[in-house]
Amino acid sequence: MDDFDAICRLKNGDIGGLEILVTRHQRKAIQTAYLITHDEQLAEDVVQDTFIRIYRRIATFDESRPFRPYLMRSVVNAALNAGEKTERWVQYGNGADLESVTKLLLQVASAEETADRARLKQEVAAALEHLPPRQRAAIVQRYYLGMNEKEMAETHSVAAGTIKWLLSNAREHLRSLLGVERNLE
Repeated sequence: MDDFDAICRLKNGDIGGLEILVTRHQRKAIQTAYLITHDEQLAEDVVQDTFIRIYRRIATFDESRPFRPYLMRSVVNAALNAGEKTERWVQYGNGADLESVTKLLLQVASAEETADRARLKQEVAAALEHLPPRQRAAIVQRYYLGMNEKEMAETHSVAAGTIKWLLSNAREHLRSLLGVERNLE
């Protein structure tokens, strides 16, 4: 059963549709929320609350649009809001260039098997923790969720140029935090 069928079941009052959506998307949603909040329990709470909100508002969901981007946008926004409410954000530092960040973040995705990759994952996670909330969300959306700048601009109701600026600043912060020198051309 795909997301469309699960949503149709849910709209028809069958809670089993929600179970399918949770099973399919919960892991990635929690990972996304954790990367923004850096608090495992808060990330789990954010995702649970997001699924509950979606359940309550499922009647307004447009089945012609894909569910996963909608869910992930909701998770990112809820994680940002939850993080701001808990005042756990630390804001300082400068970042890394696009090539270095992309390389590190791709390695983090498969970092659970080896000790070297586990260390790298910790370094990137620690660096992300020190980014301002909007920059952290931008990095997560771009490199973990694979959203393009247009999608990100629509999510935040800002111009694409603002997203480019935000990503540039986030990469600069990461470069500094990770001790990565920018390649001079």
